Amino acid sequence: MSTDPSASGSEPGVLPCGALPAGALAGLLGAFGLRVGRVADDAAIPGTYWGEPEAGIVGETVWIRDDTPVHSALHEACHVICMDASRRARLHTDAGGDVDEENGVNYLAIVLADQLRGFGAARLLQDMDAWGYTFRLGSAAAWFAEDAEDARRWLLDHGLIDTRGRPTLRRREDAGNPG
Repeated sequence: MSTDPSASGSEPGVLPCGALPAGALAGLLGAFGLRVGRVADDAAIPGTYWGEPEAGIVGETVWIRDDTPVHSALHEACHVICMDASRRARLHTDAGGDVDEENGVNYLAIVLADQLRGFGAARLLQDMDAWGYTFRLGSAAAWFAEDAEDARRWLLDHGLIDTRGRPTLRRREDAGNPG
């Protein structure tokens, strides 16, 4: 799977953070002890890996503008949730991690999308495809439904989802398994 935004060119039709109900993103991420930092529409986004308008991460803050795609904010937040405490302590811009963690990040973002007022998993899957995520089965929805058992297992092993696939609302080190 690839997450290169240049693979799709522009981002037609993806939902921006400014379209979410007030406080929705901050409320969801706050359950994990994360903060949402907002910058003005013309300001640079701290910690953005892909460049504006993509979300940035610095420590436990996910930085966004109103034009930041919701999928980007969720993806970066899930990186913070999925990484261990030592990486989180020095986090700035590049989440790092391995393929298993990246797959876990994508899976968790889909699960959390259903917890986000004004969004939902179906919309996230659509926006992931529009942005240019690529999966060997051809779409994010097909990957999630048919090819993501390794990601699900990784999240279970780290206590980030329960056996029914629901988020535990804990970060990796809070789940009792920092490995």
